[in-house]
Amino acid sequence: MSNPLLNIPLLPPFEKLEPELVEPAIAELVKTCEQTLQQGLKAPSWENTLVPLEQAQDQLNKAFSPVSHLNSVLSGQWRAPYEAGLTQVTAYWTELGQNRALYDVYRQLAQSAEFENWQQPRKQSIELGLRDFELSGVGLQGQAREQFAANSRRLAELSSQFANNVLDATSAWTWHTEDESQLFGLPQTALAAAHSAAEAKGLDGWLITLEGPSYLAVMTHAENRELRREVHTAFISRASDTGPQGGEYDNSEVMEAILTLRAEQANLLGMKNYAEFSLASKMAADAEAVLEFLNDLAERAKPAARSEISELREFATDKLNVDALQPWDIAWVGEKLKQQRYAISQEELRPYFPYAKVLSGLFTVVEKLFAVTVEEGTDIATWHSDVQFFWLLKNGEKIAGFYLDAFAREKKRGGAWMDTVSSRRQTPEGLQLPIAYLVCNFSPAVGAMPSLLTHTEVTTLFHEFGHGLHHMLTQIDVAAVSGINGVAWDAVEMPSQFLENWCWQPQAIAMISAHYETGEPLPEVLLEKMLAAKNFQSAMFTVRQLEFALFDFRLHASDAPLKAEQVQLLLDEVREEVAVVPIASENRFQHAFSHIFAGGYAAGYYSYKWAEVLSSDAFSLFEEEGIFDRKTGEKFLHNILEQGGSRDALDLFVHFRGRQPNIDALLRHSGIEQQELNISPS
Repeated sequence: MSNPLLNIPLLPPFEKLEPELVEPAIAELVKTCEQTLQQGLKAPSWENTLVPLEQAQDQLNKAFSPVSHLNSVLSGQWRAPYEAGLTQVTAYWTELGQNRALYDVYRQLAQSAEFENWQQPRKQSIELGLRDFELSGVGLQGQAREQFAANSRRLAELSSQFANNVLDATSAWTWHTEDESQLFGLPQTALAAAHSAAEAKGLDGWLITLEGPSYLAVMTHAENRELRREVHTAFISRASDTGPQGGEYDNSEVMEAILTLRAEQANLLGMKNYAEFSLASKMAADAEAVLEFLNDLAERAKPAARSEISELREFATDKLNVDALQPWDIAWVGEKLKQQRYAISQEELRPYFPYAKVLSGLFTVVEKLFAVTVEEGTDIATWHSDVQFFWLLKNGEKIAGFYLDAFAREKKRGGAWMDTVSSRRQTPEGLQLPIAYLVCNFSPAVGAMPSLLTHTEVTTLFHEFGHGLHHMLTQIDVAAVSGINGVAWDAVEMPSQFLENWCWQPQAIAMISAHYETGEPLPEVLLEKMLAAKNFQSAMFTVRQLEFALFDFRLHASDAPLKAEQVQLLLDEVREEVAVVPIASENRFQHAFSHIFAGGYAAGYYSYKWAEVLSSDAFSLFEEEGIFDRKTGEKFLHNILEQGGSRDALDLFVHFRGRQPNIDALLRHSGIEQQELNISPS
């Protein structure tokens, strides 16, 4: 039987994929890439060397993409084959990054007479390629070269292990009761989901898990303070040395090993620390610029955050008889205060945001902005019955596609993300369309009740679709810089955060909301309350994000890699400087901080705030011209979304906005007093 992974078409044949097919397919595809390179080096040129190599690597990427994806959304039987494939793929890319002969081809092309006459995407792919070769240790010799390669392979394994520990720890803990009074305060949607979770395990009653919807429902609504404490403790101690699972899935040694190897990589390249290595491929000029940005923003936000937490404590004491505000009280008390002040809650809004209506409304928003339509695909294989596939069309013609896996389930990685199935590129057969995965973890339908989203979940869907549009609306045909490829990591969040703004616009809200039973629009009184509450505790949220960003950056800017105990001390130090909420003694946030230990955000978590300056300022032009102004939408489409990584992110922003980025819009949108900040993302 032929192996379907050897020749993946545009859409993976998920119905034919089996775990045992992975290892032999990846081995063969890696071999093909290596042979293609050797053939291309015989007469080096763009056409002879880089074009066929891109074609071979595209087949490798399209084969490994569904394997990596299935490991994230199904885990279980896909873990071992994914890790085996990861070992082979990492080894290939590591060796390629140190291939001196290929590096010389890039150098020769960059110095050639025709280089200046090339179109920008091709030129950019060469320039970024040269940078990436240098960051891959192409200039190293002997033992240093071998050590760098070995470290790269080991880092890939450790990142996967870190993520596995977090997933296993999350899945392993549950809390079961047959006494519904223990769950008093939980909304009906959460109770139904807990009952369904219990039934799935063959249990009577209700089952609370650490999956996002279940955890958040308890922390926000459960009147049972002891339950909140127990669930909170289990969540914040996941994959660590403490808490109810202490030591069982402990990431302490994994974390230490990752930090040690990252520091070694940077040192081998002559850099002081991993932060310097990370910034070599980002917008920010240097570590000082990042720290100045974060510290100045913290200085402005912390007074407001202190005021918000003081208000919360006073309300807890005076109105709720909670004398000592604990970490497991924060969300619950905050929800009570929000309801008192604005007479609004996420649960009151939930019936007006049925998933199907939000999704169709999102598509309408995007059509108005960028003149593209969305059409559900038919007879397309997926990995789960909940998953949908859609085509993106322009003037009736298919230009891209995406899978949407929206709902939480067991053995599925938490959070939300966008990933690549295939990139837009020219092939011998014609244009290959960009295809994306969009993944969320919303509460699924239970019985006759459809999936109902909180407004926070609505913004999550818009956020991930913004990432998807960045990938899918590209007009660049060189794979290395099409879509999100080649985009500076501290700019890659801009389109996603940008699209979130429409979740707060009355015109757009009318498109994405309707009561799931009656079809009635969101009442004006609820809309006004929702908008009035937009910046409720926004300063507390801001300093929390700054806590994570400062911790991450200072962790990787350290002169020497830290041990687990020192990592905790650093986090405690950062919290002392910027945090305002109480922290439980069992809190081991770092042990489950997958963004920096199992994702691409190491020494780059600051990107969320950095890119938010760009996204807020970009949206301010729509505020000036009209939120559905077609001319402004086309301007954003042509200058940002279509360009991918073909040009410098700051240059693209300036082309769109007509000036350098300004932080005023971010401060205004966040409700933080506007003061002059000594920062610039340029």
